[in-house]
Amino acid sequence: MQEQPKLKDLLEFPCQLTYKVMGYAKPELPDLVVSVIQKHAPGDYSPTVKPSGKGTYHSVSITITATSIEQVETLYKELGDIEIVRMVL
Repeated sequence: MQEQPKLKDLLEFPCQLTYKVMGYAKPELPDLVVSVIQKHAPGDYSPTVKPSGKGTYHSVSITITATSIEQVETLYKELGDIEIVRMVL
């Protein structure tokens, strides 16, 4: 059985990477996402926010220039640790 390729083997750095963060529809959600991103990938970001069908959740999409697999993994973890976030894709 062939082993699945690991994320680090599929990415060449630096590269553009989009995080899609799903969380409760609170006005502070985009700011919380941007503040975590700024810690690890400083830049000028304008995230895209889309409400869910019922409006309970928002998805915040933000594209960064990733420089290492450690940065990518740290961001997944820290974005997922935001209290009102439910999922990071």
